[in-house]
Amino acid sequence: MKVKIVNKKKFVRSLIFLLAIITLILLGVNGTYSKTEVAYKEDYIVKGDTLWSIAENEIKTNEYYKNKDIRKVMYEIKQLNKIESGNLKIGQKIVIPSL
Repeated sequence: MKVKIVNKKKFVRSLIFLLAIITLILLGVNGTYSKTEVAYKEDYIVKGDTLWSIAENEIKTNEYYKNKDIRKVMYEIKQLNKIESGNLKIGQKIVIPSL
């Protein structure tokens, strides 16, 4: 089967347009699914610390938790550190996500 190109200029323009669209799609896919790298910092519980006070401090100082609901921050810290109840022990090491 032989294909005959009738209008070479139109064919070249269409080919360039198609390649541009494919390139944009590939660049968009790469940027769309990229995630910010999350690091974890270690902290130790001191006398007077509560999950609420830790979460409140993280919302104020940690970009990772900026503008998040304090209850969600507390829940995430509990889940990450496998804390069953709200009881924290002095000297207990916890990890907290940060950017």
